[in-house]
Parts: sequence; C-alpha cells; structure tokens
Amino acid sequence: MSELAPSRKRPLDELELEDVSEPSTSKLQKSDTDAGEKQGSGDVQMRDSTTSKADEGHSDGVNSDSEQHSRAGEGIQQQKSAKKTESSRPRRKKKGDKDESEGPKKRQPRNRRRATKEEEDAAKERKAQAEALGIPSAPRYPKRQSALLIGFCGSGYSGMQIQPDNIKTIEGVLFKALVNAGAVSQDNADDPVKVSLARAARTDAGVHAAGNVVSLKMIITVPGVKDLVARINEELPPEIRLWGFVRAQNSFNARLVCDSRKYTYYFPSYLLIPPKPGSGLYDKLRGTEVSTESPEDGTSPNHPFWREGATSSHEEDLARKRAWRVGSADMERLRETVKKYEASHNFHNFTVGREFRDRSNIRFMKEIRVDDPVVHGDTEWISVLFHGQSFMLHQIRKMMAALVLTCRTGSSPEIIDELYKAPTVFIPKMPSLGLLLEEPLFNSYNGRMAVQNQNYKPTDADYRPPIDFELHREKIDAFKGEFIYKNMRGIEDRSGLFDAWVRSVDKYSGNDLLWLNREGKVPEECVIITGQRRNNPFREKRVFDTTSFPSTAVVKKQLLEEAEAEEDEEEEEEVLDKKHLADTEG
Repeated sequence: MSELAPSRKRPLDELELEDVSEPSTSKLQKSDTDAGEKQGSGDVQMRDSTTSKADEGHSDGVNSDSEQHSRAGEGIQQQKSAKKTESSRPRRKKKGDKDESEGPKKRQPRNRRRATKEEEDAAKERKAQAEALGIPSAPRYPKRQSALLIGFCGSGYSGMQIQPDNIKTIEGVLFKALVNAGAVSQDNADDPVKVSLARAARTDAGVHAAGNVVSLKMIITVPGVKDLVARINEELPPEIRLWGFVRAQNSFNARLVCDSRKYTYYFPSYLLIPPKPGSGLYDKLRGTEVSTESPEDGTSPNHPFWREGATSSHEEDLARKRAWRVGSADMERLRETVKKYEASHNFHNFTVGREFRDRSNIRFMKEIRVDDPVVHGDTEWISVLFHGQSFMLHQIRKMMAALVLTCRTGSSPEIIDELYKAPTVFIPKMPSLGLLLEEPLFNSYNGRMAVQNQNYKPTDADYRPPIDFELHREKIDAFKGEFIYKNMRGIEDRSGLFDAWVRSVDKYSGNDLLWLNREGKVPEECVIITGQRRNNPFREKRVFDTTSFPSTAVVKKQLLEEAEAEEDEEEEEEVLDKKHLADTEG
C-alpha cells in the first residue's frame, strides 16, 4: 500500500461551500484510514481491508482522493462541534415549566368560612371584657388530630351537621361540650372550621346513631383533667355519648377516609298488609288491573286480614294490625326483593335534586340483610341492615318505601331494576323514626395503621390506634336499648306513627304510584317531566320527618293541620345545590 500524501488545509469558506452531507464511498473509506491511528487493533484490520479494496478499484488519483476525503472529514467534525454548541444553549421555557428563580411554592391559605358579624362582635366583646378585668390570655395547648367515637338519639335534633342560627344539632351540642371541657380552646370556640371538624356520616333530622365518627384537631391533654372522655360526657346530655377517641393521622378526615357505612331500618311488620279495600290506592291499582293479592292468598281479591272489619275505624284496624304476624311467604318475598338493591346502581330515583346522568348517583351496596321478625310488646318488628359505601339524601328511606310498597301491593320485584333507568318517578319516604346509623367503617385506614404500628409500641407518640366500635360494644348496646329502641317503640305504641304513614299512602289516588304493578314496568302516566306540572301529585307530610312527639295528640294535630293545608298548598320540590347535596351524603 502506497503512503498517503498529507492533506492541505483549506479556507473555512471552501468547507462551507462543499457538500459533505453525502461523501462518496472512496472518501468514507479513506477517512476511516486516517482515523484508524486513534482506534484499536480491530479498527486497524477493518481499515486495511477497506483501503485495499479502494486501492484495487482506484489505481489512479489516490493522492487526490485522500486530499478530498480529509477535507470532508474536517467538515463533518465541524458540523458535530456546531451541534454541541447548539445543545449547550439554554432551552426556551415551555408552559408548565417550574421557574427555579421563583423559589419554593407558597402554601395556599385554607378557604375557611368567614365569621358572621354576630360572631365577630361576640369575640370582640369577650376580648374587651377580659382586658377590662385584667384577665390574661388563655394559654395555648397543642392540638392533635383525633377521631371521636360517638352515639346519639336524634329525637329533637335537626340532624347531625352543625348549622348556623343556633339550630339544635348533634354537632352543635358536641362542639359546645368540647369547648366547655377544654378540648377546644376559646380562640377556636367561635368556628368549628378552625379545628377542621368533619363527620363520617351525616344523618337527617331525628335520625339516631349507635356509632358515628367526628374528626377534629383537639387538645387531648387538658390540665387538671385525668379522664377527658368522662369530662366531655359530663358536658353532654344523656342522649349524646362519647364512647372514646383515638389519635389519628394529621391528614385524617372522617368523611373522606371512611370506607363504608352501616344503617338499620326498623318497621312494624303490619306495613306489609295490602291496602284496605275502598282506599284510594287500592281502587287505583285495581283500576289498572294490578293485583293486590298476598302470596298467602292466590284466589281472593282481598287479603285475609281485610275479610272482616271492612268498615272498621282506624283505631280498630290498628289494634288488629299490631296483633297480626307476618308469614314465611311474605318474609321470603321481602328478602327476594331486597337483593335487587345490592351491587352498583343508579339511585337517582331514590334521592332528590339529582338527574339521571349525574355520575354521583352510582352507589355500591355491599350487603342488604332482612332479619327475622321480633315481637316487642304487642307489635312485631322487622329490621333491614344496609351496608353501603355511601348514601345520598333520603336514599335509605326511599329504598325502604319502594321495598315495602312493592311487597304489600304484590308488584313484581323487577320494578326495582326499572327504577334505576332514566325515567324519573316519585318514591315516598318512610318515616325517619325507624332509621338508625349503626356505625361507619374504616377498614382501609386501620389496615394502613396496622402496618405503620409494627415499628412502634402503643405508648409511642407515633402509634395510631385503630378506629373500632367493638371496643365499646357493651356500652353501645345498652345505650341503644335505653335511648333508641325505647324511644322508637314508645312513639309507635303511643301514636301509631307508622300506621299513620301507610294510611297516608293508601289514601292517595293519583298517578304517581302507578309504577307499583305486577308487570314490572314504569307506565308513562307516572313519569315526572321537569318543568311540567303534575295533576294530583303525592304530597308528603312533614310529621313523618320527626322523631320526637310528647304525646299522641301532637301527632294527630300535625296530621290534621297538614291535611287542611293540602288544599291550598302548591306542590313543593326539594331543591338543593350541588354543595348542599355533597354535604348531605353519609
């Protein structure tokens, strides 16, 4: 192989003009030869082989080819240098890029409810009085995120959630007790939002709870108080009890962390007796050729209960109803129908203020169980357990009404599936008196804490106990028997509230309840169209939203007043905004 002549240097403008993007094969081969001195022995062998083939193909002008290829190599090297220079330039900022010059992002202030003028004036007055008396400011004690396990009888209260204007609620009374016991400082006494108050389940007015959880930042070590639970219970009325509290994670929120809730609804078994012959509902359903026969009686158009006493009074009927006992066929039908509620469904017809296409209507029911009937006093009672992830406003009361009305009218259980579809229909609410929140469950949270607690002892500051109502089961059961069941049965025994409700349903003769039929279909006559006025709509009575009655006369008076007001009363639909609807879930 002949020795290659060294390449001469060329001006930069010649290199820029020369096209080096696609060099010839001979130039690339020669460039490999020039670069081979800087590479390993393997590259040298490849270079020799390539160069030999090039020499064989080009016997003339070797020096000229070498010179051209060297210049091409210099051009390629210059292009690589230019790319490196370009890559080292700062990149243009794109949308969404973090500006390092801005420093760490500031935490946005929490959106808290602004205090009312009355609250501000009261705070200023307390401060002025303290300064005038020379009272020093109260010492500040550390607060810890806590989960309070409570139970209550809801009779006489306007629901669970705290409300303005001094409305009597469970949370309002509880928060005041926490302030009086020293668990909430005076600085935070004017606004529960300051301590991040939240509840696992919100209950309607009059609804009871054997167990519920309230989360807040609480002073758990109060000077001079050895037993904080006992001290708080001293400030609470007997119908509200604090079972205990546990330290929780700083981010713990009772409503958001709760996995599911358990409710129980109790009702007298006589609600399963079909409508009385001659009542409005009886005639309406008979007029549409819907059977009101009981599964126990397949031949007579009337239920055996109504074969005698067709002209009896309400009082006489109620006495016979309380002596009546449900049969196995009715219980089997009840259990068969209730299974239609399990799993995920669109419950838009079982609440208020929500359209069919609202995705928040989809709720998952884990289990619904009908227990065997139990006799208390003269009346037989049936309990239905609802275990679901969450429930919307009035959902359980409407589910119970659809269940009971379907069974007592001999309607097809398939109608429950139809109620999940787009047509909007009216479903009345069962009385609040029978509804009881058993407990919220925190299985996922407890599982995470169990893993974390493996590294700690129960006495360590970072140990987080599970939220478990079973630790207080004995006290809870005693409370249920004394305050909840006793109140529920006592009101029914004195006033016959459930009988008054079912008679108000049987009195109705309009189209709103025509979805009760044995075909299991929703007829057009009962479909509600938004903005279109209905003829003879069903009117629910507010008395059935109440669970506190001092005497039977009060129930009769309220029923009479509402009946008289029906003639002049316009149809009222419960209209709630989305925020209010979200707050009513539980």
